[in-house]
Amino acid sequence: MRIYVTRRIPEGALKLLADHDVEIYQGEIPIPRRELLEKVADASALISLLSDPIDAELMDAAPHLKVIANYAVGYDNVDIDAATKRGIVVTNTPDVLTDATAELAWALLFAAARRIGEAERFTRAGRFTGWGPQLMLGQGIRGKTLGVVGAGRIGTRFALGSRGFEMKVFYYDQERNETLEQGLGAKKVDISYLMYEADFVSIHLPLTQETKHLIDAHQLARMKPTAVLVNTARGPIVDEAALVAALRAGKLAAAGLDVYEREPEISKELIGIQNVVIAPHIGSATHQARGAMAELCAYAVLKVFAGEMTPNIVNREVWSKRR
Repeated sequence: MRIYVTRRIPEGALKLLADHDVEIYQGEIPIPRRELLEKVADASALISLLSDPIDAELMDAAPHLKVIANYAVGYDNVDIDAATKRGIVVTNTPDVLTDATAELAWALLFAAARRIGEAERFTRAGRFTGWGPQLMLGQGIRGKTLGVVGAGRIGTRFALGSRGFEMKVFYYDQERNETLEQGLGAKKVDISYLMYEADFVSIHLPLTQETKHLIDAHQLARMKPTAVLVNTARGPIVDEAALVAALRAGKLAAAGLDVYEREPEISKELIGIQNVVIAPHIGSATHQARGAMAELCAYAVLKVFAGEMTPNIVNREVWSKRR
């Protein structure tokens, strides 16, 4: 079986696939579209990244494709309906990056609240002349209100991290989350109420048609001028132009961002705002998480090749039709 991998992944996963014909794109930027279409022509499996658009055109260019293992928990880059119609299994990498992403969300929250990015640039520029009572004042955490937008695996783990700070927790989700309600006394509320009440808002939703621009100018206007917005989910959930306008107008205190609306492009306006902490989509970037993600992809491919169902299949109806 021939496997095509759209970027170099941790070696442990590649060793698992050693008995098969594996080709890896060696570039450091996303593979050019034309090259990807050529490379999948005789592939039985594709290990793709979230930066790779995997659509009907690509699937039609890969008539032997049996499985698309997406190296991410989100799969908005894959046309699931097109894959299902063609009998192609799609898998993702849930659970193994939960801790890493939740931890980064807290890191961004702290960095934005306490102006760490600004303070570091200030210090590196040689502008620090000694302690001062008004120097780099930020927002405290303890006893404040935390708003969690999306209470799935990552959102839940993130929210549970608030226990040590005695925070009041609101969450927005389609389903009730008994873990948060019982463990934190958290309350399920609508998005508008959450944006109005929270001192810190952290986004943990998948990107869908319904969640695109969920955080728009109207919702940003509801935030406290002392509030902080954190996004480690997907960039288009936030209207980036509206966020820039709100930050410039002082409608919120700061933002911590790991994802962007037109990623990897980041608007010059956003980069130019001092009270924004920006990171290059590193939510899952720990050795442990990235290695485990790669192994999940490899095991998914091997199970499909062996005619076995993998637990991290996204479109289970494909498997049902095979049985």
